[in-house]
Amino acid sequence: MKYFIKTYGCQMNHSDSERIAGVLELANYKKSVEEIDADLVVINMCSVREAAVNRISGNFHKYKKYKISNSNFKTVITGCILPTDKNKFDKLFDLVIDIKEIEQLPERLKNCHSKKDCHSEFSSESSFDNDLTVPMSPEPVIDEMKKYKGQSQKILNQVQDDKNYCYSECSDSEMKSHDTMPKKSKSFVKTQDNDINDYFSINPQYESKITAYVPIMTGCNNFCSYCVVPYTRGREKSRPVDEILDEITNLVKNGYKEIILLGQNVNSYKPDGNTDFPKLLRLINNVPGDFWIRFLTSHPKDISEELIKTVAQCKKCTEHIHLALQSGDDEILEKMNRKYSAKHFLALTKMIRKNILNVSITTDIIIGFPGETEKQFQNTSKIMKEVKFDMVYINKYSPRTGTVSAKMNDDVSWKEKKRREDVLNTILEKTALENNQEYIGKTIDVLIEKKDKSYAYGKTRSFKNVKISYSCYPDLVEGISKRKKTVKVGKFSKIKITQANAWGLEGKVKK
Repeated sequence: MKYFIKTYGCQMNHSDSERIAGVLELANYKKSVEEIDADLVVINMCSVREAAVNRISGNFHKYKKYKISNSNFKTVITGCILPTDKNKFDKLFDLVIDIKEIEQLPERLKNCHSKKDCHSEFSSESSFDNDLTVPMSPEPVIDEMKKYKGQSQKILNQVQDDKNYCYSECSDSEMKSHDTMPKKSKSFVKTQDNDINDYFSINPQYESKITAYVPIMTGCNNFCSYCVVPYTRGREKSRPVDEILDEITNLVKNGYKEIILLGQNVNSYKPDGNTDFPKLLRLINNVPGDFWIRFLTSHPKDISEELIKTVAQCKKCTEHIHLALQSGDDEILEKMNRKYSAKHFLALTKMIRKNILNVSITTDIIIGFPGETEKQFQNTSKIMKEVKFDMVYINKYSPRTGTVSAKMNDDVSWKEKKRREDVLNTILEKTALENNQEYIGKTIDVLIEKKDKSYAYGKTRSFKNVKISYSCYPDLVEGISKRKKTVKVGKFSKIKITQANAWGLEGKVKK
C-alpha cells in the first residue's frame, strides 16, 4: 500500500507530517512520489486561516475520480481541526483523526471502509466555503469588545487553575456565546496524556537530511481572539527533557546540522518544576557535535531577559529571533488579547539587539483587524520603521469561525487591506535591504542546503538566504572545480558576501 501526505500550514504541521509518515512506514506503507499513485492520501490541515480550510475543497473532485479507478483508495484528514468542522469533514473523508491519536492510524484504517459517496457532498469550492463560513455579527466592534472585555483573563485563569482539563469540543450554541471557553461540563474532557506522550515518542520520517524539526511542546493557553490553536491543539503540554535530548543526540550523530525546536509558544516550555526553556537551550547546547539551534515561536509577553542572554551565550544558538508583533497599536493588541503593549515590544527588540550581536529579528503582522483605523495602522508602520525587521510575514485579516474576533464586524475592506499590505512591504523592502547590506564584504558561515552546476544555496546563522557562486575568476576552470568540491550539501562553508538585496545575499566561496 502506498501513501501520500499533503501538508497545509506551519512548521508544526510539517513536523506532524513527518510523524504521520513514521507511523505509516512502521505499518509497511510505502511513500508514493505522486498523489495519483497512492492508495491512501492523508491531508494534514491547518485551521488557523479560513483560506487554508477552503483550499482543501479543490481536492474533492480529484479524489472522487481516484475512488472510481482504485477501489482501495482512502482519504484521511488530520491536523488542526476545529470541533465545528469535524462533522463536516466526516462526510467528506473516509477517516477524520485527531493528530494526537495519529499512532492509532493503521489500526483505525483497518476498521475504516472506503466511503463511496464521500468527496461528492460539495461539487464546487464556493459551496464548501459557504458551508464553513458563518455570517459576521452586525454589532459594532466597540460593542463586541465591551461584551468580551474581561473574558480573556477569565479564560486564562480557568485553564491555569485546572491542569487536568483541555478544550475538546463544544456545541454550536456554545460557539455563539461571547464566552470564549464554554462551561466545563460540556466542553472540557480529561486530557489524554497518553495520546500526547505517544505522539511525542513517534519516530518521524524526516523530510530533510540536514534540518530537523523537533517538537518540544504542543498546545496553547494564550487564546488570542483571532486564533483557533487552543481549540485545535488543546492545552499546553511540554515534552520530557530526556526525550528531546535523545532525539537531538541521535540526529546530530546522523549528520544533522540544524535543529529547529517547535512549539506554539516555546517560552512556556516547562515539563517539570526544574526545567524551563532557557535551561533546555543550555542542555541542548551541551550536546556534542557541530550544529545550529533555532526555535519557533516566541510570544512577546513571555520572552525573558534570561532567554535573550542564554541565546547570546550559547554558541550553537543562532542569531535569529522570531517575535510576532501582530499590531503596533495598543487598542488593537488588546482586542487581539495579546497581553503586551507596543512599548513593551519595542523594549524587547532593543534588549535583543543589545545582547545578541548581528541578530536578525523577524515578525508576523495582521493588517485590517476589525476596527483598525488608519491611525492605528500607522502605529504599526511606525514600529516597523523603528525596529527595522529583517523579514515580516504579513497576513490580511480574515475571520475564522469559532474565534472571538469572528463575531466582530470585519469592517476593513479587502482593497484597503491590500493597500496597507503594500505600505508595509515597501517599509520592509527598505529596512531588509539596509540590514542585508551590512553583510557585504564579510566572510560568514553558511549551511549549504542544495546546489546545481552554477550555484550553491544555503542559509546563514541569522536565517538569511545565500546564493553562492563557485567562481571568483570565470576563466580559472580548475579553480571553479576545486571550489565546487569544497561546497558540500549538508555542511558549513565559509562564504564571502559580495552582494545583497532585500530578500537575500550573494557570495563566493572563500579562496
